[in-house]
Amino acid sequence: MRSVDSNVVVGKSKDFALRCIRLYQLLVKDRSEFVLSKQLLRSGTSIGANVKEALRGQSKADFAMKLNIALKEASESEYWIELLGESKILNEHEFKSIHDDCTELIKILTSIVKTTYRSIHNS
Repeated sequence: MRSVDSNVVVGKSKDFALRCIRLYQLLVKDRSEFVLSKQLLRSGTSIGANVKEALRGQSKADFAMKLNIALKEASESEYWIELLGESKILNEHEFKSIHDDCTELIKILTSIVKTTYRSIHNS
């Protein structure tokens, strides 16, 4: 349905997934934090997987549904990041950096989902 090459949301979601992987490794190794970091690893890497799947959607509705799942995973990731920050497992700089990336992804995904649903309902 859409070109996968040089797609902004594909790149940003993959970069975010890689950040979540590195953060998970740091938290497990250096801070002995296993529960919240595992939850973030799962939701944070799922965003990009759902974005990629959306791009191969069979219809606009399928595309929108998969991107909406990616948006839900991004919102879940934001929750785990907030818990990691508020519990002081992440320092302020670490929290702000990854939280900003997550917020940006949420904004992009929200915009795409809203636009896609509008185009489906106006067809």
